[in-house]
Order: sequence, then C-alpha cells, then structure tokens
Amino acid sequence: MLNRIDPLRLLALTLLALPPLALAALGTLWLWERDALLYWLAGLLASAAAGYGLQYLLQRRERRLLAEAATEPNPDWSPRAEAVWRDVEALASELEPADWPLDDSARLMELARLTLEQVARRYHPQADQPLFQLTVPHTLLILERASRDLRRDITEHIPFSHRLRIGDLLRLQRWKVTADQAFLVYRMGRAVINPLDALASEAWRNLRDQGTGIAQAELHGWLLRAIVRKIGYYAIDLYSGRLPLAEGDPTAAPTPRSRADLAQGAPGDAEPLRILVLGRTNAGKSSLINALFGRLVTPADTLADTTRGLIPYRLEREGLTQALVIDTPGCDSAWLTEERLRAAAADADLILWASPAHRPDRQVERACLDALRAAQAARPEHRPPPLLVAATHVDLLRPAREWQPPYDLREPSGPKATNIAAAVAAIAADLAVPIAQVVPVALAEGRVYNVDDGLWAMLLDQQEAALRTRLLRCLEARRRAEDWDLLRRQLIATGRLLKALPQRLKAPRA
Repeated sequence: MLNRIDPLRLLALTLLALPPLALAALGTLWLWERDALLYWLAGLLASAAAGYGLQYLLQRRERRLLAEAATEPNPDWSPRAEAVWRDVEALASELEPADWPLDDSARLMELARLTLEQVARRYHPQADQPLFQLTVPHTLLILERASRDLRRDITEHIPFSHRLRIGDLLRLQRWKVTADQAFLVYRMGRAVINPLDALASEAWRNLRDQGTGIAQAELHGWLLRAIVRKIGYYAIDLYSGRLPLAEGDPTAAPTPRSRADLAQGAPGDAEPLRILVLGRTNAGKSSLINALFGRLVTPADTLADTTRGLIPYRLEREGLTQALVIDTPGCDSAWLTEERLRAAAADADLILWASPAHRPDRQVERACLDALRAAQAARPEHRPPPLLVAATHVDLLRPAREWQPPYDLREPSGPKATNIAAAVAAIAADLAVPIAQVVPVALAEGRVYNVDDGLWAMLLDQQEAALRTRLLRCLEARRRAEDWDLLRRQLIATGRLLKALPQRLKAPRA
C-alpha cells in the first residue's frame, strides 16, 4: 500500500496537517496540566452524541424523501402486468451497489438490459431471445421516458443535484481513495504517539463515517433501484399495450366500435364507458335500462327474445362519465352464442347482470358467467370489467301481496325482507359473485325500488374500475390503429423512394 502512495502528495498532506496536529498536541498537554482533559473528553462525547443524533434525524428525512420518490405500480395495469412488476421489484431489491458502480456506463447499460429482459421474458416465454421482440423505436421510447422521470425525481428529491456535475463526483471519488490511504498511515502513527487522543478521535470518526457511509450507500442503492423500476415500468407499459408511439390521451376520441354505436344518436367527443347488460330472457334487462335512464328508452321484455342483436343507448347522467348502455338478447337465446358473448364482453367496461330473484333455476346463468370468466382468464393482459348483479323482481317474492319498501336487509324484520335477503344470498352463491355486488331491485311500473339509492350508487362506486378497463381497451385499439397507420406511411415512403430511384441512378456523379 505504501508503494502506491505518491510521496509528493503525502508531503503536501503532511504539511497541511502539521499546524492542526501541533495545535492538538499542545492543547492536549495544556488540558492535562490543568486537569481538564476529562472534562474536554466529556464535552467531546456530548458534542459527538448530539451531532450524531442530528445526523440521524437528517438521514431519516432523506430516507423519507427517497421513499416518496420511489416508482409505484400503475393501478390501471392488468393482472399480468401486476405480476411482472413484482419481478421488477424483486430484481431492484437484490441489487448490491458495489456490483453496479455509477461511473461505469457499460455496467449501467447491462442493468438496463437485464431489466428489459426480465420483463420481455414474461411476455414472450417461448422466445429464445425475448429481448429481440422489442422494436428499435419502442426501445428508444422506454429509455426516453425512464430518463425523463429519473431526471425529475433526482432534481426534486436530492439536494443540490442541479449544481452537482458528474465530473465532480468522479474527482471526489479519486481524491477520497488517495486521502484514505494517506490517512491510514497517519492514524497508525498517531495511535503510537498519543493513544488517548487517538482513541477519542477514532470514536468520533466511526460515528461520523457510519452516518455518511449509510447515506452514500442508500443514495447509490436508490439510484440503482430507480433505474430498474423506471425502465421496468415503461417496459411493462409497452408490452401490456399502454405505451403507443403517439402521444395524447387514448380516450379522447371514440374507438371505431363506439363511433359506429354512437352514429345512431349524437356523436360523442370522447370514448364512452361501455356498460353491457346481460342476463337470461325475461330477466328484466330492458326494464332495468329504462330505470337507469329514468324514462322509457327500450321496450320491456314481455315476450321471449324481443331484443335482437346488441342495441346501444347513450346515457348521460350527473356523476357518471358519458356511457353507452348496451341491451342484449338473453344469454339463453339462440342469437347470443358464446363467441358473440365473448366479443361483446371484450368491448365492455362494466357488466350489469340481471338475475330474477323469484327463479331459483340459475344453471344457465352460471354457465354463461363461467364462460365469461374463462375468456377473461385467458387474457391476463387485459383488466376484466367489474361485474354488478341486479336481483330483479324482488317484489314478486312471497308474500307477493306485501310491498311496503324500503326494507332493511342487514337486520330484516318481517317475511318480505327476510325472503329478499335470502334471495340475494342465494344469487351470490349460485353465480359465484361477492354478495356485496348483488343489489336487489324492483322494476315494475309503480314499484321501482332501489335503483337510484342502491344500484346507481353501486355503479358510481365501480366507475373508477370501469374507467381503468376503458383505458386499456382504448390503448389496445390505438395500438392496432397505430400499427396500420405506420405500415401505410412506411409503404408510401417506400413507394416514393422506388419512384425516384431511377432518376437518382441516372443523375451524373460529380
């Protein structure tokens, strides 16, 4: 180690250290002669303890600032994206700062590659090189977004980062290595000359270095974790269809499907919520839609299969984003095949299921719902729409002649309330849905019950989840449109190049 120390640098450090060393030695002798050395040591320890306590509080504040700057998963992600994010978090938590120096750009690029590969492997498990499935523009977009967010986090949460240069960090690191080597020689000599003073100084140095060492290690680790999380975040956005090349809100304009549905009425400016009303024949689907609108918009199901095809109705009501309520034939009808049912549910942001409370035979409904759940499970990259069940015809439950709402279903009193509560529990069990998602309603003329107070309140409560489903649906539609638009523009550019190629070949060379 001594051979690696520059003699001239050591001489410079020694000359600089001589005055304070002489002062320390003379001061220690003066304190010893006046029997004040122990008081001085006590004051030194008290000051060290107070300084360490203050530094500990500052570190806690810095840790809190860094914790606030941590990248969080997006609540709009699909179940598959949430599972991939857990892999990214595991990779970030396993990083050792010593293995990833910040001044080694090659290692940092390797860390970015590992993160992208971690995400790509989950979306392309069969590919030998899953990272090769990433296009060049999307790779640049991920790095661009991650760098932008990381710059903002560093600027807002690390003090004086806007004045600190990379060169300053590297120069400080090199000076620190040289100074540490020279200081080690000085400490060994000091321990021989003045053991008592060396012991007190070593105690103070350990307290001080423990604090600064922790702060440096935490900052280094935070930067590494931030890099992994930012790159992983946008890689997940890309593979889950949430990161198109074009900027802008994907819900700002209607999708082609909603544009065709809105053509029946006044066109909308934005993509509406798509509320799909399902249920068996004569379950009260059309009556339920009329009750939601507060007026007659669709004929009630007085005959079997009166609804042919999917019929959209535009709903605008205070508190709810503009919506399309889509009436459907019964799930037991010949028209609504399993393929059509899956396609309609794939374009839905919320499913409202009508189940008659006075009919215990729900095998057809359960089979239809199980088919929907299986289709949704096969698409883990999509967020399934929330499901609400309206238990219709509760006014027909026994005793049929009694009808004196409202009824308290939490603590039912009387046979009618008891039977309504039992019917709600039976529907929840038969259809395998949480009982909190089953709302009892009555839809007969003059007997409309619990639509505004119960069902409408539940719809508004599920609106946030429905908006997240709408976002993913619109992003997928934009990605499909973007792929075709890019292909069209690339073909046009290629055609122009081929058209101009003969003239370029004929042009005389200089």
